[in-house]
Amino acid sequence: MRKKRLRILLCAIGAAIALTAAAAMAAGGAGSQSDPLVTLSYLTDTFTKQMMDKVDAQIAQRNAQLGQAPGVSAGTASAYAAVALEPGQALYGEAGCEVLLRSGSASCGAAPSPGLVDATAGSFIDGGAALQLNHLYLMTDARTVASAAGAVLLVRGGYTVG
Repeated sequence: MRKKRLRILLCAIGAAIALTAAAAMAAGGAGSQSDPLVTLSYLTDTFTKQMMDKVDAQIAQRNAQLGQAPGVSAGTASAYAAVALEPGQALYGEAGCEVLLRSGSASCGAAPSPGLVDATAGSFIDGGAALQLNHLYLMTDARTVASAAGAVLLVRGGYTVG
């Protein structure tokens, strides 16, 4: 009889512990709608502002390293960079600059012959000649690529857009 009472007592204590633990977990509610881990207002007001400030600081630091003033469109790319030319704009490339016309239309600016080396066709184009889509052009000296109606170029090397 003693063993039976001890068993019942141990089962009652175990059930009380289990019920207490379950009640404590339910009362906490962490992560529920009433007590979220991260609030939407924190994300939109605080976190996003902090991230944008960090991004702006890194961009300003990178521009300072490149020697660029804000708003000036110029660069030296070791990898190809997409450059959009508005109608009437021109890209002024340094010697060794590579240009690939992706869309729109552009032409070689007035330059001494040869204007640009067409590496895709293995030929040269003179000043005023139109660039062909997806052809890689090399500048043997400082040259210009002009766009009358807008164009998107992939550019590698030193350039300025004006």
